[in-house]
Amino acid sequence: MKKAGLSRRRFVGAFAGTAAGMSLPACDGGAPPSGAPTPPAPATVTGPPSPSTTPSGPRPLYLGTYTSVDGGGEGIGLASYDPATGRISGAGVIGGVGDPSFLAVHPDGRTLYAVNEREDGAVTAVRLSDREVLGSSATGGSSPCHLSVHPGGRFLLSADYGSGSVAVHRIETSGALGERTDLVTHSDPAPGPGQQGPHAHQFITAPDGGHVLAVDLGTDTVYTYRLDEKAGTLTEVSRATARAGAGPRHLAFHPGGRYAYLANELDDTVTVCAYEPGSGRLTIGDPQPTGSEPGSGTNYPAQLVVTGDGRYAYLANRGHDSVARYAVEEDGARLRLLGTVPVGGDFPRHVALSPDGGLLFTANQRSGDVSVFRVDPDSGELRPAGEPFTSPVAVCALPL
Repeated sequence: MKKAGLSRRRFVGAFAGTAAGMSLPACDGGAPPSGAPTPPAPATVTGPPSPSTTPSGPRPLYLGTYTSVDGGGEGIGLASYDPATGRISGAGVIGGVGDPSFLAVHPDGRTLYAVNEREDGAVTAVRLSDREVLGSSATGGSSPCHLSVHPGGRFLLSADYGSGSVAVHRIETSGALGERTDLVTHSDPAPGPGQQGPHAHQFITAPDGGHVLAVDLGTDTVYTYRLDEKAGTLTEVSRATARAGAGPRHLAFHPGGRYAYLANELDDTVTVCAYEPGSGRLTIGDPQPTGSEPGSGTNYPAQLVVTGDGRYAYLANRGHDSVARYAVEEDGARLRLLGTVPVGGDFPRHVALSPDGGLLFTANQRSGDVSVFRVDPDSGELRPAGEPFTSPVAVCALPL
């Protein structure tokens, strides 16, 4: 078996060196407390559904890590956060889950899912009421790095970075994983400059619910599939090609469903994409800056999130070690860079908004901690909420 710590993704995370606008016209610590509101389905919502009253009392925070690297965690990290102050406290772990580098929750809030980012890729389900591991299922590919739950709650979507494949698993009524219903490997187009093969990096559902999109860094392509919601099978309906060597990594939809924003890891850019809900067709726009400063070293944009009201977008910059803030204008067709804020940590791999939209979390891989920011609801400005919380090889933060 290939050593887990030597994949390109982990190599970048462990050893990598340290106001503009563009518009695009439209084209044709523990278990959740009782009574906790159901979180939005992460497959379709990249931020909170709408601004809401800040909940009282501590809320659960789940933390992804690598368990097979030096200094890594022992499973899925457990913590809690105060929605009013942003303070993270507590510690614990859900053991028996290997290399859980990305996490997602079922729309009903009862089951947590994790990738097992290893050569023999798998996905694992955990019941949150008692933290029991419900079992794992092979993805059919290698090094899965992303997963999401279809909003209908019946299928789990996962992306295998190592093999450039995407998989669909049936979800049982208990939340446990059933059979794998499909597996597609990206064999066309040819890999981009410097790439040896396809590298699927994300697999999500579009707001229309009928299409699922796979972002592939290796082929510089975003593939659109139609998911058969009875059989769980995929049919490709469209593909969008990014600039050669862009290395598209993560896509985030605007709540209006007509636009999405694409973070390009390799050429350090972000693009506005127009989306046609009827056909599933995505059109990738021109590149624009991430806020990284010339001469400051190599920067790898990681992930975008959009606020539930659609007014602001945030991008995690690894290398520049910042979060870029964008104003979203023209009903989603334009991103305008407003500036960046240092994360106070090293190599922010993942960024997430709390369900009420009041807090933003960054999981900082190389410094092994999680930073928290208060989000100003009017200006979108980010203000640090205390000191970062220590978490071994923090690569994902999932606040509920």
